[in-house]
Amino acid sequence: MSDISINIGGDIFQARFETEAAPQTVARFRHLLPYKDRIIHVRWSGEACWIPMGERDLSLSYENATSYPAPGQIIVYPGGMPTSMSETEILVAYGPCCFASKAGQLAGNHFLTITADLDRLAKVCRSVLWDGAKDITFSAG
Repeated sequence: MSDISINIGGDIFQARFETEAAPQTVARFRHLLPYKDRIIHVRWSGEACWIPMGERDLSLSYENATSYPAPGQIIVYPGGMPTSMSETEILVAYGPCCFASKAGQLAGNHFLTITADLDRLAKVCRSVLWDGAKDITFSAG
């Protein structure tokens, strides 16, 4: 079952919300839908892409937080944490990943999981690495 569709440069992926594990993060993100932005490849975290959100305040704290999202897991870093120099962001893991910034390791709330086509997700995300940013849209299922 899919809660949300994610369109990365014309490639569509289905995902489910992690409502039990991250209820506040899921509720906040549902409020943002449809969410459109650009996705770029990470610099320090390994095999992942991210959506920089700048100083956007999501009014979230940590829940279901991880530094090691598995392929297909999507995390949000709420930003504004006292010990961090990193901005608010969404990270999409497609391979081995340790979420980090130039200041060191971070943790983000795992709130969404792509449920199928992880090989295709890796291909699309590697394309972001080699070909540049792509449009991304999150839409209700």
